[in-house]
Amino acid sequence: MSEKRNFKTWLKRLGLAGFLFFLIKGLIWLALFLGLGKLLS
Repeated sequence: MSEKRNFKTWLKRLGLAGFLFFLIKGLIWLALFLGLGKLLS
């Protein structure tokens, strides 16, 4: 029982870390494209 619960909490942490990683990555890409757009125009 405790092994299953540990796995679930580990999976939740992994999901949160993955979500934050892709969120930050997406924001960085948006900032890059906005910066390039301002540079070129």
